[in-house]
Amino acid sequence: QVQLVESGGGLVQAGGSLRLSCAASGRTFSIYALAWFRQAPGKEREFVAAITWSGVRTIYTDSVKGRFTISRDNAKNTVYLQMNSLKPEDTAVYSCAADRNYIGSSVYQYDYWGQGTQVTVSS
Repeated sequence: QVQLVESGGGLVQAGGSLRLSCAASGRTFSIYALAWFRQAPGKEREFVAAITWSGVRTIYTDSVKGRFTISRDNAKNTVYLQMNSLKPEDTAVYSCAADRNYIGSSVYQYDYWGQGTQVTVSS
C-alpha cells in the first residue's frame, strides 16, 4: 500500500502562486508515476500533470502548460506542483495519485489517491 498526503492549498488572488506538496509513504518503491488531478464543484475530476518517479518524463494538460510545474524530491518521497499565474478557473480540490506501472492522464489508471487540498483563486 501507498499513502499520499497533500498540503499547501489555500486562498490566493488571481495572478498569484501556490506550491502544493504530496508526501508519499508506505511501499514507495512500487511507484512508477505520480500525478495531480483537480475537481471543481459540479465538474468531473480532471488531469493536471504527472511525473515519473525517476523525474525523466513529465506531462501536463494544455490549460496549465507554462504556468504549472511538477517536480519531485525522491529523498523526501514528495512531489510538488508549483502553480503560477493562477486564474479563478483553477479553483478546485487538488489530489495527488500514484500509479505502479504507467504515466498517463486517465483517472482510472491510478492505484492510490490522497484526500485532496482545496485551492481557491479569487478574482
